[in-house]
Parts: sequence; C-alpha cells; structure tokens
Amino acid sequence: MNIIICGAGRVGFTIAKLLSEQNHSITVVDQSSEDIQKINDSLDVKGIVGKATYPSILEKANATEADMIIAVTKNDEINMLVCQIAYTVFNVPKKIARIRSQDYLNPKFSKVYNKENLPIDVIISPEIEIAKSIQRKLEAPGALDNVPFANNKIRLLEISINKTCPLINIKLNELTKKFPKLDANILGVIRKENFIILKKNDVMKENDKAYVIINASQMELTLSAFGHDEKISNKILIIGGGNIGFNLAKNIEQAFDSARVKIIEKNKERAEYIADELNNSIVINGDGLDEDVLSEANLEEVETVLALTNDDENNLMVSVLVEKFAKDKRTMALINKPNYSLLQSSLKIDDLIDPRMTTVSSILKHVHKGTIETAYSILNGDYEVIEAEIIETSELINKELRNSNLPEEIRIGAILRKEDIIIPRSSFIFQKKDVVVFLAKKDQLPVVENMFRISSI
Repeated sequence: MNIIICGAGRVGFTIAKLLSEQNHSITVVDQSSEDIQKINDSLDVKGIVGKATYPSILEKANATEADMIIAVTKNDEINMLVCQIAYTVFNVPKKIARIRSQDYLNPKFSKVYNKENLPIDVIISPEIEIAKSIQRKLEAPGALDNVPFANNKIRLLEISINKTCPLINIKLNELTKKFPKLDANILGVIRKENFIILKKNDVMKENDKAYVIINASQMELTLSAFGHDEKISNKILIIGGGNIGFNLAKNIEQAFDSARVKIIEKNKERAEYIADELNNSIVINGDGLDEDVLSEANLEEVETVLALTNDDENNLMVSVLVEKFAKDKRTMALINKPNYSLLQSSLKIDDLIDPRMTTVSSILKHVHKGTIETAYSILNGDYEVIEAEIIETSELINKELRNSNLPEEIRIGAILRKEDIIIPRSSFIFQKKDVVVFLAKKDQLPVVENMFRISSI
C-alpha cells in the first residue's frame, strides 16, 4: 500500500519503520527538517519537509495515489484538517487521526466525524488506549500484559518467568502431562532482548518473558500454574489526574465493584474537575512527591501505585519514594523516554508503561487488510499477535494444521469457533468463519494476508 504519515515524532517514526519493513511504500511529512533528516538517514522511506495541511505538500507526497493517510502530529486540529484535505482534495480511501483532547472525543459530538462533516475513518486516542491497557494489567495481577482477542474470549498474557515458576526447564511437549489442567499455548519468549518461538522440545528459563494464549476464563488458573498467585488490587493510588489517570479511574469504577481509588493531582482546578466527574474515587490536591501528601493518601494501605503524570522523572521518583516508605507495593510508571527502561530493575519498579507502542499497536490493526480485527506488537513490532477470520476463499479451509504449510515464523495460538475456544493440536482442521489468533513475524505478514485470503481495504 501507499501510505502517507504526517508527523515524524516517536510514534510517526515507529509506524514508518514497521510499515516500510512490511514492504509498504511510505512517505513521511513533517515541518521539522531535523526529524525528516533522521527519517531519511534511518529508514527506507521518503521524507518531505513541509506543512501537512498544505495541499501542495500532500500532492508532493503523492496523495493522489495514496491508499491511506495517518495523521499523528502533536496537534489535534492539524491531524483533523489533514484528514479533511486528504478526503476532499485527494479522495484518500482511509484516514486515521490521533486525537488527544477529550472534548473532541465526547460521544455527544460523534456526529462531527462522518463523510459529510469531518471525514476521519479511525480516531486513535492514546490516553484512552493507555488507560484501557493499564486496566487490563490490573485485571491480571502477575502478568506484565493482558490483551483481549475474539470478543474478549481469548487472552494473550505476557508473563515473567521467575525462579519460583514450576514450569521452568520442562519441555513444552511434557507440560500437558505434568500440568493437565493447563490449557494454554506458549507462543514464545523474550530471552536476552530476542524473541524465540518455542518448539515442542524447548524449555522456558528464568528471566524469560513468556507470551501465552489462553481461554479468557482460565486466566487465574494459568497465572497460578506459572507461579503467580498475586491478587487483584482493591486499593489503588494514582499519581496524576491527567487524561490517562482520569480515564483509568473511570474504568476502574465501572469494572471493579470493590476497588477503592485515590488520585493525587497537583493542579487545584484539575483536581476539582475530576473530583466532580468521578463517583467513588477520592481526589487529593497535592504533589505526589510530597511525603505528607503520600501520608494523607494512606500509602501504607495502598496495594498498587500508578505514576501517570506527564513528567517521566516525577513518575520514576514517585516509584522510588513508594519503595522507600512503603515496601511490597506494586508500582507502575508511565515513561515516554525509552532509555529510562534501563532503570527499571535498579529502581525496583514492577512495570514501565510505554505509551508509544500502545498507540502504534492501535494504529497498526487498521493498516492490515480486511478481516484482521486486532494486532498486538511484540519487541517494537518485530512480531505481531493477530486476530483474523477465515473466509470462504482461504486456502486453510478443511486443512489440518500439520498440513497447512504455515511458515515456522507463524504460530497458531487459539481458535474461536462459534462459542468454543480451541487450543489447536496438529490434527485440528480449519473451518470457514473460524476466528484465529496467531503469532507472525513482521516479514511474514504478506504471507498471512495470502493464507487467509484477506480482502483489500
């Protein structure tokens, strides 16, 4: 596909990198000559310096031949206007915009976004997506990530393999015998910064991060089998009442009946606003780095602390303070600068949240063709876990899994057939309308589209 990306920041750069590696033709537009130079020096894409809202610049980017435009500049209004121009002047088929302002996202004003008014096909709100991602982590204590597929009936869990994990050093083909209740499919592990697709004679090792496909109803059982018996937190402290913290608190109020949420927000006006908007959460106006404020929030009683301010350094410092004054708390910190991830272990932070990859994953699923519904990126997009439906023209129909000629870099995880969740064995036979969740290396995505006979956009 011919794709134009407007915005060469971290998200735009990452999307351009991943899509160019999937053999899409990519053009990136940005006003910053420095950012475009970085794009041109690093990636096999075309970079253009200029305002994406100028029709002449989009024309230079060959918008007349574009299949899709992705607007991820730092400005909501620019992203919206880019989509309008792409539709009105160049008739670009698919238009994706990143929009941060919550006022634009109010359901009351949804009529704004249609072909007659403001033609945006897909709106990505990073703050909402990140809040959902954190909520899923809270729902699966012991898992580093928890991703829903197939209408929430199948889950992908990222699980840290600690030294106490009873599955360590057991061959995959022996796990079923030793743990008969474990109905899960271990797709692979991250080991020393590399992703390894595990085969039947391979084993998991200490410090691996395992990616496991399960029936959603067996989440607690699966985590227990991996040696994680942590309980869902009912007492949660959020530092930062911005859009992420606010949306997360709303989600928790709706999803967890017994949860008690406290929010510390530095800005008085913002604190008063979110206090009025939330039903059961307690909002404290103060600085999350102030020991007295943390004491007011009864830090000792809190089970999980989430540092979600707009300042990376503050989020790290809050996590350090929590470790110092109230040990044995689960801590999560929002981090925009990737280098800070190197500090996770030394600072004893349980989880670092990278908003960039959350946003990228949200966008990528709309780039894939046709019946692909969900896509989750692993290792900065080197691999993806994908959900797709088998249609009548697929060459997989009526074939056994062992005879399907799938490349080694593609691993079938689970299938939803009507209401049944199937963890497939080699004798499994694909049928029409099966919803398949599988792992694929990025350079195998064209093969995936061909195997599933996925229609064009």
